[in-house]
Amino acid sequence: MIKNFMSLVSIPEASKWATDYLEKEVSPTNISYLVQYGKVKKHGENGSTLVDLGDLKKYYESYNGKREISWKKNLGSDLNWTLSFDNLREKDTTKHVHRLHPYKGKYIPQLVEYFIDTHTDDFKKEAYFKSGDIILDPFLGSGTTLIQALEMGIHSVGIDVSEFNCMIASCKATHYNNEYLQKAIKKMLSALDTFEHDNKIQEFETELLAELAKFNNVHFPGYDFKYKLNQGNFNEKKFSTEKEREFLPVYQKLLKKHAIKLKQDKSDSFLDIWFMDNVRREIDHVFQTIKQEKDVKTRKILALILSRTIRSCRATTHSDLATLKEPQLTTYYCYKHKKICKPLFSIKTMLNRYAFDTLSRIREFNTLRKPVHYSAITGDSRTVDIFEKVEKQNPEFSKILKKQKIAGIFCSPPYVGQIDYHEQHAYAYDLLGFKRKDDLEIGPLYKGQGQEARRSYAQGIADVLNNCKQYLKADFDIFLVANDKYNLYPKIAEKSGMKIVNQFKRPVLNRTERDRNPYSEIIFHFKSK
Repeated sequence: MIKNFMSLVSIPEASKWATDYLEKEVSPTNISYLVQYGKVKKHGENGSTLVDLGDLKKYYESYNGKREISWKKNLGSDLNWTLSFDNLREKDTTKHVHRLHPYKGKYIPQLVEYFIDTHTDDFKKEAYFKSGDIILDPFLGSGTTLIQALEMGIHSVGIDVSEFNCMIASCKATHYNNEYLQKAIKKMLSALDTFEHDNKIQEFETELLAELAKFNNVHFPGYDFKYKLNQGNFNEKKFSTEKEREFLPVYQKLLKKHAIKLKQDKSDSFLDIWFMDNVRREIDHVFQTIKQEKDVKTRKILALILSRTIRSCRATTHSDLATLKEPQLTTYYCYKHKKICKPLFSIKTMLNRYAFDTLSRIREFNTLRKPVHYSAITGDSRTVDIFEKVEKQNPEFSKILKKQKIAGIFCSPPYVGQIDYHEQHAYAYDLLGFKRKDDLEIGPLYKGQGQEARRSYAQGIADVLNNCKQYLKADFDIFLVANDKYNLYPKIAEKSGMKIVNQFKRPVLNRTERDRNPYSEIIFHFKSK
């Protein structure tokens, strides 16, 4: 029981208290996160962090503890909270190779795992698939279904119209020689270390970081500033705009002192517009090194590491990485980090970080994957010949596929008018030279959400199901994850000669500070009529 006076405890003690209070595991990392982002106030000096249990209890009562009740009130009592996976940490939902490359609109692996799990349990009652089955994802995306199938001992086929999406998925699924890959990564990093287009950059950044640290320590003092913001009675926008203007002359003076060139000479492509001059030169140098790698599998994973790197090094604010607005070439107030931040002038730090992170994640996945087959096919799911494509890629898998056919589908089709899937990776298409096929996307953002867009979308999804149906077993199970706000899926079922036998409505727990509105999606269970 917490008394009225302040009760200060260490992070591990707070973790034990919260675990008992919430009746579920709360790790010290979870408590540290709350402190780091100003959800609860930091106490203690000399490096010893303490939290007030009263503050912690207040946080849980105001949001987390009451979340299920409030969401059901907003979205309906039919909300399946088991499928919220609210007990998971971010590192659980982005485990091993699932985080090799960012991708908008992907679902968490635990959702796939729940439905393709080969065991029954008290909640689900039924197992839809068994070990050795084949599962299909006709909207492959970044390959979440393929990877979970590999982890769970199920063969899999994925199809995507985007060549880059297929590259992401196949890189995740590939089995690498660890020693060879490690050497290739070190060679790539060494090539950048010895490349110095402009040695003024390092001196400039060192001086700029020192000035930023001095300024931020005074005006945006870490935990205290974040805690003040979270109390809700502080005008963040007004204050941050003033401080942005105040620091700008310092930045401009340093640019002039070190004669730093910001913009590139050309502005013809995405790579020309969204990267600082020095960053672009480094990208081109590393890519030339990667092209010299003889092993195709290794060359692809190195290119994926570079793609992940350059996404993080675009000249934009940290909070606009997912949806670009305009090139950011000056220092700025960062709504994510709550301080003045700077654009990136070099890819070195990010390339090193992502290279070793990739190596670590691949090693982890190698200990979990089962000896089953997979195939990632570039093609239009409305017309592709799955038997023919798999036979070209993997004759051994092709025999199994033709003999036992596909047991079912688990996928998340695109939502109507929400994402332009090719455009989100424009930097990678420019870099790698893949041909874009935007016109073959179903329900892209650029086509909107009007009547014609909805009609075209419903027909497109039905065409996919009708084409895939010929490769499925007679008693197939299809699971489609969708936010069906226009009630299109009953029509899609009808057009594809199927029926909806069940619906699972799940809450999608938003992790971003700017969007806490309750949001749900439905997993539609289709079977043949």
